[in-house]
Amino acid sequence: MHLPRSLISKLYLHLQNTRHPLSPPVLVLVALEPDALCACRILTRLFKHDYIPHKIQPVAGYADLERVGRELVSPMMETRGGAGGVVVCLGVGGMADLGTILGLEPEGDDNTFAGVEVWVADSHRPWNLGNVFGGFPLEPETEEATTFATRSPPGVKGGRIDGTYKPGKGGIMVLDDGDIEDELSKEKDAYLALVDMPEVEDDGEDLGESEDDSDNDDDIIDATPRAGQKRKSWSDLDDEDSEDDDRPTQRRRSNSSSPLPDSPRRPQQRGLQILRDDAVFSSSDPADPPTAAQPPRISAKTLRRRLLRLRRKNEDILRSYYRLGTSYSEPISSMMYSLASELGREDNDLLWLTIIGVTSMELYGRSSAGVAVTVRSSDFRPTSGWLGLRGARIRQLLRDEVRRLNPPDIGGKVLPEATGIIPTTARSPEDTSIRLSPEPKFLLIRHWSLYDSMLHSPYLFSRLKTWSETGLKRLHKLLAKMGVSLVQCKQSYAHMDMVLKRELRTKLLKYASLYNLDELVPTIDTDGKDRGGAKDGWGFVRSWGWRATLSAQDVGVVIGALLEVGKSTSVPEAAPGGPSQELLDDGDHTPQSEEWLPRFWDAYDALEDIESLKAGLPTAQFLHKAIFTTGTTILKKKQISHLRAFRMCVVKDSADAALFNHPGALTKLALWIGEALAEQEKDTTGKLAHGGRGTPLVVASLDEKRGVYVVVGTGGGGGPDTVSVDRESTKKKAEAKAAKARARDEQRRNKEKIRAEKKAARADNGDEGETESEESDVSSDSDSSDDDAEDDDASRERGYGLNRFGTAFQDVVGETRARVRIDSFEHCVVEVKKEDLGGFLESLSMKAVVG
Repeated sequence: MHLPRSLISKLYLHLQNTRHPLSPPVLVLVALEPDALCACRILTRLFKHDYIPHKIQPVAGYADLERVGRELVSPMMETRGGAGGVVVCLGVGGMADLGTILGLEPEGDDNTFAGVEVWVADSHRPWNLGNVFGGFPLEPETEEATTFATRSPPGVKGGRIDGTYKPGKGGIMVLDDGDIEDELSKEKDAYLALVDMPEVEDDGEDLGESEDDSDNDDDIIDATPRAGQKRKSWSDLDDEDSEDDDRPTQRRRSNSSSPLPDSPRRPQQRGLQILRDDAVFSSSDPADPPTAAQPPRISAKTLRRRLLRLRRKNEDILRSYYRLGTSYSEPISSMMYSLASELGREDNDLLWLTIIGVTSMELYGRSSAGVAVTVRSSDFRPTSGWLGLRGARIRQLLRDEVRRLNPPDIGGKVLPEATGIIPTTARSPEDTSIRLSPEPKFLLIRHWSLYDSMLHSPYLFSRLKTWSETGLKRLHKLLAKMGVSLVQCKQSYAHMDMVLKRELRTKLLKYASLYNLDELVPTIDTDGKDRGGAKDGWGFVRSWGWRATLSAQDVGVVIGALLEVGKSTSVPEAAPGGPSQELLDDGDHTPQSEEWLPRFWDAYDALEDIESLKAGLPTAQFLHKAIFTTGTTILKKKQISHLRAFRMCVVKDSADAALFNHPGALTKLALWIGEALAEQEKDTTGKLAHGGRGTPLVVASLDEKRGVYVVVGTGGGGGPDTVSVDRESTKKKAEAKAAKARARDEQRRNKEKIRAEKKAARADNGDEGETESEESDVSSDSDSSDDDAEDDDASRERGYGLNRFGTAFQDVVGETRARVRIDSFEHCVVEVKKEDLGGFLESLSMKAVVG
């Protein structure tokens, strides 16, 4: 069931009012990613303020989540000796059936959830619809209450929680950021239509196109169900009908060799299982039984065929939703800050955590097109980029909050950042304010030299092509034109000549356009005034007195490095353990996750300890040097293969190869290379390939000790963020739609005129062959076909450019015998046995990996 955004604060207040010192602690499950980590910091700050006991449990993947469910969540159930309680999932399990994977809906047991509530805040899409529209304990079945709609808890209608709902009995509560209410109406209708349908075995027969099935069967049944009537089994009727139907029976089989469950299943009494190729998406939720008018008596065979046709139609809708591809919605740190704001608890610390979480989403390429190369606004529209319009709104709201909570000093002074100077120090020893800063697209500029910061910038890497000697000369020439010597730019930026730092922005603006670097620095008014408060493209900076001044991007880079590498600045040794155990025993806590979990606490501490954060800067520099070196080697040696659906490269002959056994570090490398390839495509053809979506990229890293390849698939940088939203295109679209409607009306009038003439002619001849209902059916069929065509267009628009590597990986696993481990919450990341990589990629190359 899902909770509208307006009621999230009320749910928290209910938790606050019902907690007492003897209450079980709230269990917070957190994904190992910066956005979830920041959201955890915000939520636990609220818990501490309200004296709500809590326990934090980092979760590395689905196998780890299942273990946590078995060891920590299931014992909380009242039926197993626990006292109930609340479990909060941050970035965890939004795409999986949490009721099953956490052990809250055991097979064949009506005692589901038993007082355990699960709150789900996740930016991964698509949602598991079983969590969204189901996920609650059913009321006892009575003569009057036999359907899911009538057995829903009070305050839950169609899976939506309203203000009358009283928590306490347990269930899964998905915190809606607005997407469910706005975008899933079609899926909701299909889901609810399937819930109470009778169980009908589908043998894959061809049901034909016509709705008018023959009613000449001898077996006639009453098609109108009575209240409290038990559903009739179709087995006997099917046996009789099978004598007249000699079609071969076809059953779907899952031949997935993945050690992980294809997708968690809900118990049979929840009533609905939707096959998505090899994955089973279990769904259930109350729904009203069909109320469409039907003949009072109808043959069993006809009713069965109609039910099968309706079931297949609705299953196709849900299957299409799951196969749209992965994407991202609002960052969960932003959701948690919204909760704090509604409670009146917002302050600079929580705002800073939110800014870091949002910034980290951009650093990891997590957009509304899935994991994909960053879309530059000059490539498409000023509103494009991370999360498109939604991302622009979130950034603007954050800038507004910064101005509200950090008013400028009174005195009429023009601040240095207002003139384009990057702030590197605090204004006073006690200054802990957050400021807006015109940050250039350099990496860790305050903590590196200007030269190293430019050299390791992914933006300059792709635009200047610094992996080649020609690109390095181009960088040196840019610096020479700016009047900056190599000696000056290779010393620490903090100690550079002040005059040079003041003039840096002006010089960059003067020469950037000559090198295709139009977005290198954000825009700024020449008089230093903030006109309208927009400051598009500006970054965020915070000071900790004289101890340090860091940008949000700096912190995001450091936190990510601590999660992926740890405190060490040396290449980590591969985790011990045999590859066969790693790939075949999916229920155990893997050695990798045991290594990753301590890094979570290092990053968690660094978020609120400036000294720990500063200590992580060398780790971040070490990781990005390795990314630059490895990316340069791959591009220089042309180690990128062109396959049918994507490009492919393997990281194996590098001194830093072990670093990229972590999916996060490998994703950064893939995005780094992918952005360079996108620029090459534009230089060669003048536009991005694949209709503006760019070329998808698969990068694999060999883990010699475990004998597996870690594989990540990234999109090419297009997708819904690139859809034009300017007024002119919107106007043209509206005009085209109106013209289509006029043409349809004219066509309908012509058809009605022709039918009237034919009817008059038949009346003169005494022929009443065509009834009025048949005429209306023809008209409605025409309208329906037009509507279906519009729905198909909308579906194509909706899934345009999305990263479909997750579904493609599932398809390949089902079609081949490749030994594959699918465990990451990022579905575009898998592990493949070393010997099976060739066959895996060959099959993958035939799939659609981008919408």
